[in-house]
Amino acid sequence: MIFIAAISIALFIAALILAKKEKHKSDVILFIWMLLNATHIAFFYLTFTEAIYDFPFLLGWAFPLPLLHGVLLYLYVTSVSHQLPKKKLALFAHFIPAILTIGYLIPFFLLPAEQKIEVFKKHGEGYETFLFISLLATCISGIVYVGWSTHLIRIHKKRIREEFSNLAEINLKWLQFITYGLGIVWSLIIFSQDDGLIFMGVSIFVILIGFFGIQQKNIFHSDLAVLSGDRIQEQTKESTASPKEKYSSSRLSEEKERLYYDQLEVKMREEKIFTNIELSLSELAKSLDIPPNYLSQVINTREGKTFYDYVNKFRVEEFQKLVADPKKQHLTLIALAFESGFNSKSSFNRYFKKVTGQTPSKYVKALRG
Repeated sequence: MIFIAAISIALFIAALILAKKEKHKSDVILFIWMLLNATHIAFFYLTFTEAIYDFPFLLGWAFPLPLLHGVLLYLYVTSVSHQLPKKKLALFAHFIPAILTIGYLIPFFLLPAEQKIEVFKKHGEGYETFLFISLLATCISGIVYVGWSTHLIRIHKKRIREEFSNLAEINLKWLQFITYGLGIVWSLIIFSQDDGLIFMGVSIFVILIGFFGIQQKNIFHSDLAVLSGDRIQEQTKESTASPKEKYSSSRLSEEKERLYYDQLEVKMREEKIFTNIELSLSELAKSLDIPPNYLSQVINTREGKTFYDYVNKFRVEEFQKLVADPKKQHLTLIALAFESGFNSKSSFNRYFKKVTGQTPSKYVKALRG
């Protein structure tokens, strides 16, 4: 049965995470979330088969669980994207609805087993108001946390353009998948009264997490660690500001900025470091012996571009030189793109058209007559 399969996969994913040698906060959060999924589906399965009546002490403990899925999604997304709030009190506040639910149900938990079974068999008789508020809170929780997580992913997607020259390896599809997937599950909760259909959706979601999760690379390269939490939040707040506003409090003098820019241009134009497919801001900064935040400032103020756009500008220019070289006529366009520093056909085609207004094939056709 699909429910048993989903429980097994959730526990398997949790075991894989537990076996990891180096665990990050995001791993711990995902581990807890997978255990929550396994527990929640198990509760439904026991209720669906009425086997739960053989364990009356379990009755009622499933009610707080729906209020935790959105919280754990949010915590996972913020942890992976380095936007996790530092204040523990702020994190604790997200768990208050679930804690209040447990507090309200304490008198129910203390009832004799026969009375608890009777309440469940009569579909919550005597607890109608609680069930309505619980459903409403669950729906609100889903809408808020899925929407909030989606917003954070968009912020992070913009921010990583400041750090990496190729975005294909910074795979945000994983975060988008789990966020949109949970959004679909919540749509079932909001628009369907069929618990069987809802948990069928939850089970499929968990199975797909297992399928995609095993294939998924860690979406962050270790280079991202050069950013402190303060710097990340600073970048997020400044993302819409002009370069002058962003760096108004910077200690980088104009003379030093000019010197750094000259060093950067030499590194790019003469050494062609942009042909390194994995080039990141921290790697380039290390090769120049310049602090990463200053290098980012130099690129932003001198070029008016993100690190991603700055590096790929050179890659486009390099491709244009290579494709005009008679000695390179035997190579395919994608081979020349890789030689220029691009790491995928889709990113090359997209960025080349953005810069030149033409597709690579049209450009080459016009060039070669």
